[in-house]
Amino acid sequence: RLGGSRVSGVKIVVLTGAGISAESGLATFRGAGGLWEGHRVEEVATPEAFARNPGLVHRFYNERRRRLLEVEPNEGHRALVQLEAEHGGEVVTVTQNIDDLHERAGSRHLMHMHGELLKSRCVACDETAECPEDLGLDSICPRCEAIGTLRPHIVWFGEMPFFLEAIEHHLQSAGLFLAVGTSGRVYPAAGFVQIAKNFGARTVEVNLETTGAGEIFDESREGPAGEVLPSLVQAILRGDA
Repeated sequence: RLGGSRVSGVKIVVLTGAGISAESGLATFRGAGGLWEGHRVEEVATPEAFARNPGLVHRFYNERRRRLLEVEPNEGHRALVQLEAEHGGEVVTVTQNIDDLHERAGSRHLMHMHGELLKSRCVACDETAECPEDLGLDSICPRCEAIGTLRPHIVWFGEMPFFLEAIEHHLQSAGLFLAVGTSGRVYPAAGFVQIAKNFGARTVEVNLETTGAGEIFDESREGPAGEVLPSLVQAILRGDA
């Protein structure tokens, strides 16, 4: 039980993963056989892959970007917006997802630890820019005007996630940690629940099924985020979850 006195005014940190975006129609990272949309991770999601075959990497992410522009936020995203708007304390959403569905739903206090598909980054000058269109070998950096130096602004395997220091700070001061649609197997995000718990937060998991980390959470709620989150958020806001 969360309890009204425990939740009212406390900081809430929400971690979201691929499961919440899957309900909007976006493919989860790992499919059957460990493939992502028919590609091995090593072919499309590492710095080495980009150096070896940038054309393939661009085609892969161009397809993901086009698909993202076709889908919409779901009730799970909207429930988190309501939590942020109506909770008496701070609500911080940390997402492993590279889509912009949280933003489109209305989330404001948001950290993309794995980057953003709708942004580019220049490997020559490190400029980050909005990028709703396809990228290619002939793309020009808007800052340094170099040709062919733009890459998706995404954290690939072998690269350090963004905002880790800030995320840890928020976890250490959270009263409630909520993990939504994440496997709990990929670090460092898989360790967030333990950090929050070590500093006294109540921990709740929302997933299609209880993860291997399920025993760490104080409570697990099974089902699609779009179905489970609206009622959970209402209960949190009422103080009777």
